[in-house]
Amino acid sequence: MAKKDSKRLTNVENIKKQLEINETKLKNGIFIFHGPLTISEFANKINKNAADLLTLYFKKGIIKNINTSLSEEEIAELCFEYNLDFKKEDIVNANNLLDKLEIIDDPADLVVRPPIVTIMGHVDHGKTTLIDQIRKSNVLKTEFGGITQHTGAYQITYSNRKITFLDTPGHEAFTEMRSRGAKITDIVVIVVAADDGVKPQTIEAIDHAKAANVPIIVFVNKIDKPSIDLEKIKSQLSEIDIVCEEWGGDVQFVYGSALTNKNIDQLLEAIFLQADMLDLKVNLNREPIGTIIESRIDKGRGVVATVIVQNGTLLPRDFIIAGGQYGNIRSLETIEGVSIKKALPGMPCVITGLNKPPLSGEKFIVISDEKYAKKIATEKSYLDKQKELNEKNTYSSIDGIKNINIIIKTDVQGTAEAIKNSVLKIKNDEARVNVIRATAGEINKADVILAEASNARIYAFNVSNVLNEVKSIAEQKHIKIIKHNIIYKIIEELTALVKTLKEPVYESKLIGEANVIQLFFYSKVGTIAGCMMTNGQVKEFSKVEVWRKNKLIFEGIISSLKIGKNDVKVVEKGHDFGTHIKDFDKIEVDDILKFYEDVLKEDERD
Repeated sequence: MAKKDSKRLTNVENIKKQLEINETKLKNGIFIFHGPLTISEFANKINKNAADLLTLYFKKGIIKNINTSLSEEEIAELCFEYNLDFKKEDIVNANNLLDKLEIIDDPADLVVRPPIVTIMGHVDHGKTTLIDQIRKSNVLKTEFGGITQHTGAYQITYSNRKITFLDTPGHEAFTEMRSRGAKITDIVVIVVAADDGVKPQTIEAIDHAKAANVPIIVFVNKIDKPSIDLEKIKSQLSEIDIVCEEWGGDVQFVYGSALTNKNIDQLLEAIFLQADMLDLKVNLNREPIGTIIESRIDKGRGVVATVIVQNGTLLPRDFIIAGGQYGNIRSLETIEGVSIKKALPGMPCVITGLNKPPLSGEKFIVISDEKYAKKIATEKSYLDKQKELNEKNTYSSIDGIKNINIIIKTDVQGTAEAIKNSVLKIKNDEARVNVIRATAGEINKADVILAEASNARIYAFNVSNVLNEVKSIAEQKHIKIIKHNIIYKIIEELTALVKTLKEPVYESKLIGEANVIQLFFYSKVGTIAGCMMTNGQVKEFSKVEVWRKNKLIFEGIISSLKIGKNDVKVVEKGHDFGTHIKDFDKIEVDDILKFYEDVLKEDERD
């Protein structure tokens, strides 16, 4: 394990200096303040007697005392009265410190860092294929699986230069995660299908990039398709102020095909050109700052977080704070799981050692003074809890509207936030959804106790089986634990509940059958069943029954669905496909798979 590098510039002094600006003071004839003050406090700061201020108000026919609070306007008027200039500054505390922290490095110490690029686009426009093509041809030729529902990061090398890519999910529930992705990126690549044109998520992605003031490169995909109209796409994009260079604009357009690998090299060159214009420079010789991309709880390792260093060098055993969370880095690895001695700017890596999962998009910073760091993190955690409490109090106001309280538990923190943001929008004049807690990790006793205290139900998304002890306590306390693996099922269920205030009832509908004809084994995944669809169809995330010699041996869900190497959403009768059954590797040739989907019973809604 690497030793800490004592030569690195420290962040402590920068932080202390930044927090010092919170002081309300009179400096060089300028009164600097941050918010309301009492008459006593104001008088003390400008070296006047409070009685003089009270007399001033009394002559105007206004009665005040030394504890009367002065508004910002009243402070400004008093400054005019005493011939003082004034300046109101935003207060800097643990809550916004990392967003406002300014680190100024000596230009002589700076070196170029890799650009951080986010790829966005409308669903089915080829974003996933493009990402797979870039990864496959550079670093992850043997990786099985592909893109998940989580925000991922990876780095490639092209022409002896590195590029870091962020991948954000396409589901509408992840709008906020895509927004965060735009904020921590240098360049956004918008994928537009040549045969389909500009669509709602295309516009949404462009809006995120514009809001973050991030330059855009457009990759027009699927140009190998017939009946494409490139001029129409240029026109559609120009209507939303994305004007290509051919038309006199400043946005690079690259025309290619992710499927056939056509002009992917031109896209990478365009990224380097844009990065050179941005002049991305960092100081390697300082304690780092960066951003949390994703976090989760691993049974054996504790909190595991994917991070990107944005300035400085990250080392094992560094003490970091991320929002209200903190800890010493116990392990430092590449995205592929290889242990490393340091992480440089622009490099995505995986760390362990934080006390709790931080939020996706949260800034992190290394602070060598552990006692001081814990103080800041503890204050941030306290402010977060106060904010959460205030939100709950506001939401629980007595206004005749019924709250449906829920607790959300997911496999990773980013998904918990995404689901929370989606379900909070579900409301009408009679009822609304109130999220009591949304965190990553397994359902535990504390969740059940909180659910009982707040009369809440617990939604588990992509969470493994609930411990029998916890399940037993939940049953005793009549706490509902509802498990789902598809986000829209949660949204659909809560929408129905808000509409009718009745419990929605699902029924399992048989949609297809398949025979297992071949087995494959991948170390990272387990046993893959090669199957032939004999009847009906199978959909991604379908429920499945495994039958052997007319006997039911397992019930579960499928975690992947592929034809060849490509992920698919549906496989119809007569086609072969590969699938992995979650938590079940004892599949055998000649097993029969029966696929089901949950259907919301319409008569239960009325």
